[in-house]
Amino acid sequence: MSSLALTVRDSSTMLRRNLLHARRYPSLTLNILLTPIMLLLLFVYLFGDVMSAGIGGADRSDYIAYIVPGILLMTIGGTTVGTAVSVSTDMTEGIIARFRTMAIHRGSVIIGHVIGSVLQSIASVVLVGAVGVAIGFRSTDATVLEWLAAFALLVLFATALTWIAVGMGLVSPNAEAASNNAMPLILLPLFSSAFVPVDAMPGWFQPIAEYQPFTPAIETLRGLLLGTEIGNNGWLTLAWSLALSALGYYWSKAVFNRDPK
Repeated sequence: MSSLALTVRDSSTMLRRNLLHARRYPSLTLNILLTPIMLLLLFVYLFGDVMSAGIGGADRSDYIAYIVPGILLMTIGGTTVGTAVSVSTDMTEGIIARFRTMAIHRGSVIIGHVIGSVLQSIASVVLVGAVGVAIGFRSTDATVLEWLAAFALLVLFATALTWIAVGMGLVSPNAEAASNNAMPLILLPLFSSAFVPVDAMPGWFQPIAEYQPFTPAIETLRGLLLGTEIGNNGWLTLAWSLALSALGYYWSKAVFNRDPK
């Protein structure tokens, strides 16, 4: 059997293992999903009318259209926190040491985590998106090509954050530390244009919101689904995603191939 075939076979096995774990222990995924859903409902039903007026909208439905793309990207960030915890758990509970002694492709363990996390991220986005649709989000002007581009953006961004989360999990001494280390993946969307436009923020805060990966990704997703101006945000999102993917990949590979602690 060729090296590529072995890699695919072993990675598929590890993917199946991770998906089975997620199915048997759904509490972590549900807890992570709870945060974006609660924020969505909180901002829409408590602050929706005020926030809509703040962005120049006519009523609450305008703010629903504005906030949902940001919440979808926040959902991806939250889901990858579970990936960091899962990777750290594998590293500290001895299963990785057993895998190292087996005749399997060395990188298949990480690849299984990454693919499984991306699939869980997309599934989580679908669930949160369904809540958004239930409370009034509509994207009637988006073409099929724009929907496909939006889906590709979500997958690419989820892959980038997942590789970073895997690196965080590998360097964490335990699951609790992994959860804390990955917390920026949840906090960064709060400091982005997810809830209010960047130009409505205080001047000293605007660079924090503008020069980070979530803001261009959110603005690109809004442009694809709602027809707003994308500008350079599409290229910035692509650059951020590729850079984070490369950083996370080489970081994870270097840590994982290091001699066991």
